[in-house]
Amino acid sequence: MTSSPRPEADLHPPADRPARVTDLARQIVVISAVVFMIIAAMFGVGLFGGTNVRDLQNGALAADATALAPATQAFSIWSVVYLLMIAYAIWQALPGERTRERQRTVGWWVALTAVLNGGWLLAAQYLNLLATVVAIVALLVALCITMRRLVLSPAERWMDRLLLDGTVGIHLGWVALATVANIAAWLGAEVVPAPGEAAQTAWAIGVLVVVGLIGVALVVGAGGRIAPALAMAWGLVWIGAARTSGEPHAPAVGATAFIVAAVILLSAALAMVRRRTVAGAIGD
Repeated sequence: MTSSPRPEADLHPPADRPARVTDLARQIVVISAVVFMIIAAMFGVGLFGGTNVRDLQNGALAADATALAPATQAFSIWSVVYLLMIAYAIWQALPGERTRERQRTVGWWVALTAVLNGGWLLAAQYLNLLATVVAIVALLVALCITMRRLVLSPAERWMDRLLLDGTVGIHLGWVALATVANIAAWLGAEVVPAPGEAAQTAWAIGVLVVVGLIGVALVVGAGGRIAPALAMAWGLVWIGAARTSGEPHAPAVGATAFIVAAVILLSAALAMVRRRTVAGAIGD
């Protein structure tokens, strides 16, 4: 006597069902968060009735607002971030990605970074500079946690490296630098009286040295991944370009920005070599 086939619902033990529902919910939340971020970005560039970011907050976020503001061209990196986030949202929604442990580890955090990214743009549009500082610091913290979780859960294939490590890394590197510029804009506009030219130059150079230390720390914390360093160096190069050819004109600040960018890239290259050497030694 043969037994009848078990119903499909019985093929999975009850303990597994909530996890599968949670996995599907995570995929939907990630897509929704990225859509929210893109819509907020549309407002941020002046579509849908919004005001362009460079014209918000009395111009405090413009490229010539402070000695630490990068040139306008630097912000084109947001297009890369958005494209990678969209690609990630599509990729993680595939059935084969639903129950992967790495997606479970960081999916909710990536969704949070997308929401905070959009939240910063809305804060810039409708609130004040202090609100933008709170939003971008929260975004930076969320990105640091996301990257740390990726480091503890190594990539299994090249799509992981591109659409998870690469996306989060570029987002993290750029936001780390943008946080410094955002805080400088807030302090310059609402807290600290406008310093003289010499004092502003000295202050900006000191901050860039701190940025260099932060960049090296990010390289180490990211396990030698190159993406955060590339994004930070990109922004620093455009700070250097803005200070050497635009206003406020501060060649010493520009030179410091170029040097700090080189130091961060060099530290990333050394970390990558060390990482591969260690991996090769373990493999042997």
